[in-house]
Amino acid sequence: MAAAGREMVAAVFLDRDGVINENRDDYVKGWEEVRLLPGALEALARLAATPFRIVLITNQSAIGRGILTPAQVEATNRRLVEEIETHGGRIDGVYYCPHHPDDGCECRKPRPGLLLRAGRELGLELERSYLIGDAVSDVEGAIVAGCRPILVLTGRGQEQRPLLRQRGYDHVAVVRDLAEAVGLILSQQSN
Repeated sequence: MAAAGREMVAAVFLDRDGVINENRDDYVKGWEEVRLLPGALEALARLAATPFRIVLITNQSAIGRGILTPAQVEATNRRLVEEIETHGGRIDGVYYCPHHPDDGCECRKPRPGLLLRAGRELGLELERSYLIGDAVSDVEGAIVAGCRPILVLTGRGQEQRPLLRQRGYDHVAVVRDLAEAVGLILSQQSN
């Protein structure tokens, strides 16, 4: 829960696979399979110099599918955070959905459960926050939670892009990668 009297701050929510590191059709099963996307660490270091809270928010259905355990996902996330910190970045919170897509949970994007939980626990003002993702489910989760979505063309973004128009999301910003997304956010803050 947000501490009483604590000032609400904006966040930049980041999907993991396809935004910071490469997506894998067979899931990222451990740190040895993580391949960071070019420019991601530098972009996160740039973002760390801002007052935004930086929150990792990721669907990890490999747990619900019986491919990974929560401990394995948490170990990979921990190593990723360490790598980001080593390069001058920071992650202020990590949230993941462990459920199978058919479970109907409230935390799997496009549902807003993880965003709302992070908002409560970290004292975030969701209306001033952004979510950077590579899928329409990220975009929809952001919209439902009241955040501003940005679609990156890395990961699944290129194949997901046509779905934006089909679903009436022409207003959503589409950028090349995480570095361009961070640049867009910073330019909007300086206006």
